[in-house]
Amino acid sequence: MKKIKIKGIRTEALKPKEFIEEKIRELKEAVEDGLAINALSGGVDSSVVTALGHRALGKQLKTYFIDNGIMRENEPRKVAAIFKGLGIPITIVDARADFFKALKGVADPEEKREAITQTFYRNVFGRLVKKSGARSLLQGTILTDVEETAAGIKRQHNVFEQLGIDPQKEFGYRILEPLVQIRKDGVRKVGRALGLPASVFNRIPFPGPALAARVIGEVTPEKIRLVRKATSITEEELGSVKAFQYMAILHEDRVTGMRSGKRRFGFQIEIRCWDSVDARIAKPTRLSWQKLESLAGRVVEEIPEVVSVTYNIGTKPPSTIEAV
Repeated sequence: MKKIKIKGIRTEALKPKEFIEEKIRELKEAVEDGLAINALSGGVDSSVVTALGHRALGKQLKTYFIDNGIMRENEPRKVAAIFKGLGIPITIVDARADFFKALKGVADPEEKREAITQTFYRNVFGRLVKKSGARSLLQGTILTDVEETAAGIKRQHNVFEQLGIDPQKEFGYRILEPLVQIRKDGVRKVGRALGLPASVFNRIPFPGPALAARVIGEVTPEKIRLVRKATSITEEELGSVKAFQYMAILHEDRVTGMRSGKRRFGFQIEIRCWDSVDARIAKPTRLSWQKLESLAGRVVEEIPEVVSVTYNIGTKPPSTIEAV
């Protein structure tokens, strides 16, 4: 693994307006009179890099929302509508078949991440690059992504240089990463300075592999349906909680439960809720018992396939914020 060569910027030292001006200059110099493309997922990092990229490049940047089938409920439509309101056009690309085909039969966490990475960069974006004639891909890699990958903690799907991979040789285009010097709290400051609504730059983090990172074992459309519903319930129930991130995770093994007085082997949902600043360290949020009861009650009532709900009380480290 290569050593990190990135000069990080501490959030307390970050001057958002100066940072934005510097990145606008760098992006204009990198793209020149060419065309760049980027993927918007609706997460904080991708939203901020999309707004920054369009301020720098205008019509020279084409933004896509890749509907990979593993996003939250109605995510493509909701996110596209928000950015349309900001004057940034979004093209939704239906790539659900590509991703589920790549994930079929894959259970190992790192193999799942690699399947998603290759499908995203080589297949889906490879086609878009050829069709558009773009030479650069703009993406929201942040310093924490690089640090965790370089340390061998978890391979982040959007990190290549630290693994010795040259995107130009591997995929046929350059990758530009204007946010790579800052962490999540710094990204939020930049988002505010760019004029994004608080509902966007203060949104809880969402993983690059999307809900595939919240299914332990093989990812199937049925399992995504279950964890998507559990995610909606969790975000509704914990939306008023001041936490860094919260999520629902679908476990692989079935557990014994009861429905209508009969034994039922059902699924188990694990709830995680974290207090953190920049995701490097985290502690479980001390939720009230009433809140946990309400959340668990809704999950087992609204998702009949689920018979057990647990709450994670480990810390990061040794745990990580996402399960996979």
